[in-house]
Amino acid sequence: MKYILSEKYNTPELQSKIMGPNPVKLEEELLTNHKIPKGSIVCDLGSGQGLTGVFLAKEYGFTVYAADLWSEPEENRRFFDEMGLSREQIIPVKADAEDLPFEKNFFDAVVSTDSYNYFGRNEHYLDDKLLPFVKSGGYIYIAIPGMKKDCHNNLPKELLLSWTPEQLDYMHDVDYWTGMVSKSKNAQVISVKEMESNEEVWADWLKQENEYAVGDRKSMEAGGGKYLNFISIVLQKK
Repeated sequence: MKYILSEKYNTPELQSKIMGPNPVKLEEELLTNHKIPKGSIVCDLGSGQGLTGVFLAKEYGFTVYAADLWSEPEENRRFFDEMGLSREQIIPVKADAEDLPFEKNFFDAVVSTDSYNYFGRNEHYLDDKLLPFVKSGGYIYIAIPGMKKDCHNNLPKELLLSWTPEQLDYMHDVDYWTGMVSKSKNAQVISVKEMESNEEVWADWLKQENEYAVGDRKSMEAGGGKYLNFISIVLQKK
């Protein structure tokens, strides 16, 4: 697809803030024809250094709570100020996805890019840990790295060049994720499908010079990408 909205974020300074395959492009594809009303209060769950939160606030007009456990709110606040976003438009929050510090029924939607696979593999997570904070009828949009077909019983040697079996257990296929989210009693599953994004978002990541991107190059240069994909999940709270 053509990433029209993401193009303005394709600068060396902004790309240095990504923490995996280009999350802005993933988010643009994820939110194509989305149903979240403009002006909604949205949780950017697993927001990292805040780039996806900026994208949600600037391009979609949402009020964004940028929630992340591993980044510092003060640093993200400085970044948001530099990007011209007010304290009413985007709010950085240090938060554990397993113990969110918000009021119940607070969010119109949750958007999670490249992080849900770390905490969402517990079948009770949606009903017990996330949906209580979403209004009835609200949406959850998720984009995560996955596998074209689960191969954990016979992991390809290409993938093991960069990742341990434990790390690869964060990646699963469409059937796995369909089964996982379908166990929720409080969410309607709208779609679970393979995304178009893969080669391009990986290429953006592998250009970076941080240690994680450099480490991922081993598998991808050996052809490991043929086993991988990205998966979008769209849910609506009942």
